[in-house]
Amino acid sequence: MVDTATPALKFESSTLSEEKVKKHIKITEINYRRNTDSDYTEKIEELDKNFNYSSNSDYYWSQPELSMLYGTPLYEQASDSQKKALNHVYWATQYNQTAATEANAVLYNQVTAGVFAQMSDYKTLCQELDLETEQERHHIHAFHTIGYKTKKALLGKTAFSAPKQGKSNQLNKNQPQLFSFNLQSSPMSAFQDTAFRFITNKVMLKNQAQYYSHYLRELEQKGEFIPAQTTGLLGQIAPKPMLQFFTLNCGSSPFLACVFYVTRFLANMLLKNYEYRYVQYYRDLERQGEFIPAPTAVSYNHLMDESFHTTTSELIAQDLYKDFSKPTAYEKFIANVTIYRAQSVGLSGLSGGLPGIFRTDASFMLSFYKLLQSPVFNMSSQEALQWVEKCLCQEHEGFYINLKYHQRLLIDLRRFFEEMDYLWPVNREMRLMATGGSIERAIKTNIKAFDELSRSVA
Repeated sequence: MVDTATPALKFESSTLSEEKVKKHIKITEINYRRNTDSDYTEKIEELDKNFNYSSNSDYYWSQPELSMLYGTPLYEQASDSQKKALNHVYWATQYNQTAATEANAVLYNQVTAGVFAQMSDYKTLCQELDLETEQERHHIHAFHTIGYKTKKALLGKTAFSAPKQGKSNQLNKNQPQLFSFNLQSSPMSAFQDTAFRFITNKVMLKNQAQYYSHYLRELEQKGEFIPAQTTGLLGQIAPKPMLQFFTLNCGSSPFLACVFYVTRFLANMLLKNYEYRYVQYYRDLERQGEFIPAPTAVSYNHLMDESFHTTTSELIAQDLYKDFSKPTAYEKFIANVTIYRAQSVGLSGLSGGLPGIFRTDASFMLSFYKLLQSPVFNMSSQEALQWVEKCLCQEHEGFYINLKYHQRLLIDLRRFFEEMDYLWPVNREMRLMATGGSIERAIKTNIKAFDELSRSVA
């Protein structure tokens, strides 16, 4: 609960000495002012509106290392045009995931701002969240537009059609489009909606009714179900009904509202881990006076925009939660289960075909198979299967390159979590992520997934 006896928390108390103003509130004010004054979103909008794939198709959009299947035996044999295509499909795939994760932010920024707005101390924070929400909508549009045009030009209908059903359709059910990060989940029933509201508001968080998000209250008054996103990092941690339960908890407790920003920071850092390479490439091209592809420029401006968002995530996750009453055992449990699942879903493996992705290739194996049959490679079914096995089920340079990205992010995240005293050790030390940094384990998992793929497409 906010300590309303401390006048330094009030935004209107501008005459108070600087040392009495909380650090995170002052930084939020600076962050909001700088974000408001920036024009990175406007530049992304312009690049989005004018994007034409053919004008950018003859250029790499990053260093070759950020390419699909980089470091694999297939990449070594690929032609220059195929390597560029793999470089472009990688961009489209990564920003498809980024768009999905930013859709999480659009929803939960509104849910949590509805909690923080109940307290007068966080007016500027709510303004920053509103601004970020609007920026995310423009980011998402740009990523979808450029990604769609890129995949359509390179892959044709292969990128968007559901795969043919084989003897086993289990893989196909979970992979409707090429390199999709979607999670299939059941809708919420009216009974579940009522039950979750009762458990949260009348039992577990009954003493925090004054913080209930006005955003959720307005939806409830319209008779709408609790919202949830089923894509992106957060959207994949549980089936939809449980995500709706998480939404309700985030909108009912200041502490749990802050927990969302722990997951948002994870997503920010996952993105920055590879997007910074695009920024370096952009600056190299700019310094040399060379042509800068539009997607490279989008990545550059996006990271500049996201620097403000990352600051917000870090401040709320690490500092703001300390303004409130210590979390109850229930709140700690919800927080830790959420972070544990985020580790499990998005950080517990090592891809051999997608640099900067820290999950096994099991989810993408059918997509790699379809990619090899696309106009980029025009392989037969048998050829595609043989190359999938060579690229994902055998040790190669690509695994070691991705391990480098993995280890760098692991160090950063452990540093971020070390001061958060409510976390279980498995989360504070990022143990699931650490365990996932094993090439041997990744290959064993891929071999099993390849056997399933082979039976599915036979």
